[in-house]
Amino acid sequence: MTPIMSKSDAAALVSAARIRRGLTWAEIAKELGAPLVWTTAALLGQHPMTREQAARACAFLGLEDEVAESLQLQPSRGSAPEVMSDPTVYRFVEALSVYGPALKELIHEEFGDGIMSAINFQVDISRRPDPDGDRVVVTFDGKFLDYKW
Repeated sequence: MTPIMSKSDAAALVSAARIRRGLTWAEIAKELGAPLVWTTAALLGQHPMTREQAARACAFLGLEDEVAESLQLQPSRGSAPEVMSDPTVYRFVEALSVYGPALKELIHEEFGDGIMSAINFQVDISRRPDPDGDRVVVTFDGKFLDYKW
């Protein structure tokens, strides 16, 4: 019996197939009928997919059943240090370093003592035209979880 392919190996095959087929993440998400950011994260190994989602994604990308098997596994979420230091990813770290304390204060002021869930959570990305250069709009949409004592 062979071991199940690692999620990182499956992600590398997904990325290669996407590039070689000239597909966008949006086209894959549309094929799966799933949200864009979630689909991208799942195919990069950060969420488990259902058997049907994994099979459909692999059929669309021309990948083997071994990749679909891996895509269904529970992930070890998070990113390696080299990923976190990538300039695009690091801008998010930097933004939260600067604005995180203010967002915390504003969440507490508006909602009370609690946190925004990152489990009951959606994230979206869009482009907003601007005369000074297009803007990246990232929306975090998490359920408020109050501390119950």
